[in-house]
Amino acid sequence: TAAVLEHFTVNFTITNLPYTSDLEKPDSARFRATRRVMNTLLDRLMKDSTIGPVFQGCETTDFRYVPGSDRDQTRVDAVCTYSKEPWAAPLDRVGLYHQVSNKTRGITQLGPYSLDKDSLYING
Repeated sequence: TAAVLEHFTVNFTITNLPYTSDLEKPDSARFRATRRVMNTLLDRLMKDSTIGPVFQGCETTDFRYVPGSDRDQTRVDAVCTYSKEPWAAPLDRVGLYHQVSNKTRGITQLGPYSLDKDSLYING
């Protein structure tokens, strides 16, 4: 039988990616380029975690303005997919959160991006 694909969301705020209106437009060059970089960074992060063997990929879905941030911060929303295999342990969101925290230097850095350390959410 084919494995069932399951999804979870990942949300965080980047503090050194100024929000601009072209990040609202999925057809803009800036949106596409930023999404491509974000997907690559998230994929590397998840493949290097305990979910790695069943991980399928992340797709950044949205960049949002952070109210009160003077547009110097951007909220990132992504949906990640994994294969729910009979042999694999159930997704441990708390454990995955801690692994992501460790791999981002305490939720402060993802590649070239600085993160708001209180902004990471991983849920179903």
